[in-house]
Amino acid sequence: MMPGPFELIIILVIVLLLFGGKRLKNIGGDLGGAIKGFKKSMKEGENDKIDSKDDIIEAKVVKEDKKAKK
Repeated sequence: MMPGPFELIIILVIVLLLFGGKRLKNIGGDLGGAIKGFKKSMKEGENDKIDSKDDIIEAKVVKEDKKAKK
């Protein structure tokens, strides 16, 4: 159940009394910067994906002979 407009106004007044206008503004700016950074990193991550099979390197594991080392 969604709160009505009257309840939202009461919640806003309580938040303003608890945090104050200046601190609330700083929190909003920090949150916006964090969201912007997250979106930027998500876009950069999409560009790092492998597009073709040519970029895949095949390799095989070879057992090391312990006697030959000594």
